[in-house]
Amino acid sequence: MSYKYDPQLDGEIRPVSRPVLLQSLTAVIPAAAILHSEEQLKPYECDGLSAYRVTPMLVVLPETVEQTGAVLKVCHRLKVPVVARGAGTGLSGGALPLQQGVLLVLSKLNEILHIDLENRTAVVQPGVRNLAISEAVAPHGLYYAPDPSSQIACSIGGNVAENAGGVHCLKYGLTVHNILKLNMLTIEGELLTIGSDAFDTPGFDLPALVTGSEGMLGIIVEITVKLLPRPQAAKVLMGVFDDVQKAGNAVGAIIAGGILPAGLEMMDNLAIRAAEDFIQAGYPREAEAILLCELDGIAEDVDSGVEKVGGILRDAGATETRIARDENQRKLFWAGRKSAFPAVGRLYPDYYCMDGTIPRRQLAAVLHAMGELSAQYQLPIANVFHAGDGNLHPLILFDANKPGELEKAEALGGKILQLCIEAGGTITGEHGVGREKINHMCLQFNTEEIRQFHAVKRAFDREQLLNPGKNIPTLARCAEFGAMHVHNGELPFPELERF
Repeated sequence: MSYKYDPQLDGEIRPVSRPVLLQSLTAVIPAAAILHSEEQLKPYECDGLSAYRVTPMLVVLPETVEQTGAVLKVCHRLKVPVVARGAGTGLSGGALPLQQGVLLVLSKLNEILHIDLENRTAVVQPGVRNLAISEAVAPHGLYYAPDPSSQIACSIGGNVAENAGGVHCLKYGLTVHNILKLNMLTIEGELLTIGSDAFDTPGFDLPALVTGSEGMLGIIVEITVKLLPRPQAAKVLMGVFDDVQKAGNAVGAIIAGGILPAGLEMMDNLAIRAAEDFIQAGYPREAEAILLCELDGIAEDVDSGVEKVGGILRDAGATETRIARDENQRKLFWAGRKSAFPAVGRLYPDYYCMDGTIPRRQLAAVLHAMGELSAQYQLPIANVFHAGDGNLHPLILFDANKPGELEKAEALGGKILQLCIEAGGTITGEHGVGREKINHMCLQFNTEEIRQFHAVKRAFDREQLLNPGKNIPTLARCAEFGAMHVHNGELPFPELERF
């Protein structure tokens, strides 16, 4: 699907010719840092959501914070929209460029500037890969906790922009819980410091506001992250189920048992078989669902926790439980889970990855309802998700070469997001809203809430130049999409609990 200009989403973009913009930018940064030919621009036409594609007017790759600020000053003066991009692994179209805008790629700002072992912090630039932080501090027995499945490639700046999580976010939190300070450039090129090196800062919690703002408030150029000591011990327990709903109920039982796992992940049969074919992780191919539960901490506590979780899984209907016999098998269990997306990608020509969050108590009912939707739309769904915090990642399989299948997959995805809202959840857990879910913001939030979002946006970016047309819909758009935040009346899925 190619994105078409929509003034309701993008605001009133004032066209500036490419030669004028190119001349202005080459006056402040090296010409080699600006891409402008068709073949240079094509690789940047989308992020990980490849169904939406736009060729940007220009791509700029600054190498310093000063160059980045200079680019923003030019764009502000000429009223040219700016979309920031990191590694391009985002899955919601948040880095989708604009035909009349600059795509600001921050991948060359990729240095780890400082590691403070005493205070367990690191100062990094936005282009640093997530995994590179943990690799750099591993000799000191430390690591950076948030671990998205794309951590080998995704950059920390994008993690902050989307408030990324990962398989261990249940215990250790999302990106917002693991950062202390941000340096951010405004659209005018002014450098701001948000937060501090202390664990508490007077005034409004601005780092929490900026984290997850999807590049709409400023351009993040430096991040101070928290580092944690490696746990003394970690063990993974696999619960095998012959029924998906039993596995969903087991998730709530574990948390209700007073146990806080480091990670609690779930995969259904389609995802299990795909991962097993792809990486041979040791998953039981015949299982309808598996739960991966990792416990970490002091060795004695881990051992007793594993025993307790094993009992809970069996009481919940697990046909089998397996404990990783050593560190290599523990890593292999997780490798299967983290490779699930590319593994599922081998099954069909295309898949559409959704991202919604629901209360844990609704897992079984929502999984059942998604099965009904899958049958209704005649499109398979592979379920891979962060079960512990209710963050669903249904992968809708389809073939875009067949007329109407992409539209059908999008319609099914929309129903799943609506289902999450009706279950008392939200339309995103960690992938963000971007372009993909902007209409569904109209279902999640009411008119006054949407107005407040726009007020915050204007406070940082009065002329709407930073990533316009993402995250926050206009009220006119919401009026087109349908009634806003209507939760009265009968739910389409009566098995869901009211919230």
